[in-house]
Amino acid sequence: MTDEFHPVPFDEDSYYQDPAGFFAWLRESRPVAPVRMPGRGRAWFITGYADVRAALADPRLANDVHRWPGGARQRPSEAAGGVHAHLLNSDPPVHTRLRHLVWKAFTPRRVARLRPRAEEIAAGLLDEMEAAGGVTDLLGAYARPLPGAVLCELLGVPEADRGRISAAVAAYDKPGEADRVTRELAADLTGLIAAKRAGPGDDLLSALALVRDDVGEDGSGDGLTDTEARSLAFQILMGGFGTTVNLIGNGTLALLSHPEELARLRADPSLLPAAVEELLRITNPLNHATDRFTTQDMTVGGVVIPAGEWVFMATSSANRDPGRFPDPDRLDLGRDTSGHLAFGHGIHYCLGASLARLEAEVALGALLARFPGLSLAVPPEELRWRPVSLMHGLESLPVHLA
Repeated sequence: MTDEFHPVPFDEDSYYQDPAGFFAWLRESRPVAPVRMPGRGRAWFITGYADVRAALADPRLANDVHRWPGGARQRPSEAAGGVHAHLLNSDPPVHTRLRHLVWKAFTPRRVARLRPRAEEIAAGLLDEMEAAGGVTDLLGAYARPLPGAVLCELLGVPEADRGRISAAVAAYDKPGEADRVTRELAADLTGLIAAKRAGPGDDLLSALALVRDDVGEDGSGDGLTDTEARSLAFQILMGGFGTTVNLIGNGTLALLSHPEELARLRADPSLLPAAVEELLRITNPLNHATDRFTTQDMTVGGVVIPAGEWVFMATSSANRDPGRFPDPDRLDLGRDTSGHLAFGHGIHYCLGASLARLEAEVALGALLARFPGLSLAVPPEELRWRPVSLMHGLESLPVHLA
């Protein structure tokens, strides 16, 4: 066996606390390399921009839950809630059908209509923070509750259920909680979808419950099954929560750590959309795309990855590749960020990209306008990052509001 199959050294704490440093080392030394992931076995990391972008669109890298390689990764069980029949666990033609149907429900117009409500939610949370005063954990008080509330608004979750569902979503990544949260959310979503079918409203869950393909004169047509609708709602909840929490938290930290760029944004709020794109590029809400597996031997960057291997496309590393983004570790709100891979690329491009952008613009714009004296309440070196492979997010972010 050649050296290319020998897993690179992997230090969990170094990876979790400084993924940018870990990926920079890989890009420079072994841009396509196997890594022995704790609890998961061997997985291959791809770290260079061109290779990551190509791999994200390569049909030889698959997601189909029914074909997952065995061993280090266990297939999800329907007993865990039946919420795995979604886009991230499927390939064409199933993926093509699901994506076509969900876009009938998850329209740009529906997302755009959320902006006034998102602004109201942000203002209410900021009022509570201002009233409490003192040192505030921005994650607990703002970055977590805001996307939870917006997602419940989007889906049409009844007011009485929103607190419980938001709390369940937030608890998913805590040790030992994933199975419990999955079962509880599956039960909640099953009941909600049944209620929406019986009495639909103007919300995404109703649209998912009722969406159909073009129906012929004979009444034939394709629609989402209850399992598919429940799974897609679960994907939207889970995928739309953690990434947006991290974008708000990581983005705020990046701005507070770069006072010149923060002052630039305060002086010209019209930079906010461009600032969100640069923060997506540099702050890494996700360390890598959701993992996929090779369906056949494939060569990436001159390295052969055998069939049946798990592969992580390190999008955060690609976004800091100096061959694509000059001086990539410098925050520059005026930078040309076109082509960044924070939302992926190809058929699995993030379904909720427009919603994440909207929430980040609302959250950061309102926060900076309300608290001109916002500052870190602890030295940056005391901040800790959550020990999660996929997500790159802080455990807490203590701030002074004034």
